[in-house]
Amino acid sequence: MNTFQGTKDYVSSPELNQAVACALVLGRPLLVKGEPGTGKTLLAGAISEALERPLFRWHVKSTSKAQEGLYHYDVVARLNDSRFGGGDVHDLRSYIRMGPLGMAFQQTAPAVVLVDEIDKADPEFPNDLLRELDEIAFTITEL
Repeated sequence: MNTFQGTKDYVSSPELNQAVACALVLGRPLLVKGEPGTGKTLLAGAISEALERPLFRWHVKSTSKAQEGLYHYDVVARLNDSRFGGGDVHDLRSYIRMGPLGMAFQQTAPAVVLVDEIDKADPEFPNDLLRELDEIAFTITEL
């Protein structure tokens, strides 16, 4: 299914249906703003369910950095392995864990990504993701 009309548990308005349709046709993200408790999180779940697309949730905190949504390089685990003889420290990929955006970008079909509480982050936080969201790609600098 490639159209959104709400679900049995989520009643959607024609305007919201049209906004989702535009995002789908253009292949662009849909930014939904609103006061707490207005159903933004429920909307993401409903779109995921109705369009049969995976849902990735990223709960942003005031200390969150944009890269965390893309991936995390576990330098401490690598250091521990090099010191105490754990995994293959030369295989850097084994120390990379994808974040919600990174996992979504790896999907073969478009996914639904909920970036919740983004207003709690640093004001520059959204700007740090513009290129990645535009290109639906990113570079892992450690590799």
